Amino acid sequence: MPDPAPTSRSTPAPNPDFELSLLAVPKAVPELRRTLSSHPYGHAPHPDIQLCVSELLSNVIRHLGEGTPVTVRVTGAQDGGRIRVAVTDPDPRAWPLLRRAGSDDETGRGLALLDAVSLRWGVEQGPDSKTVWCELGEG
Repeated sequence: MPDPAPTSRSTPAPNPDFELSLLAVPKAVPELRRTLSSHPYGHAPHPDIQLCVSELLSNVIRHLGEGTPVTVRVTGAQDGGRIRVAVTDPDPRAWPLLRRAGSDDETGRGLALLDAVSLRWGVEQGPDSKTVWCELGEG
């Protein structure tokens, strides 16, 4: 049985260091990874930022469809050295679920990866959108 997504609240950062609105399409994933690889957060580039953004954007593509408008935000080390990664999409009803993928499953590991590399993650629901976020330790 799938675990429900964590719902703990995190205060959105008022001024993200990186913010980009785009359409969630497969070619955007590697392009966004490349863009983020050149941005240091804290003292050095943080490879887990790329992983988290890739997984969150891929989830939007898979579960809401190609071409869904999203906003990606990354806020550098704040609150005890944490980096916040957030992806906002226009569907407040489609919440991600942490699943336990079997060894033969071809999908279902994205949120498990996010859960493994982040300090915590969750979902914030707005009236016309939701934001899936995670917090990482400073690289």
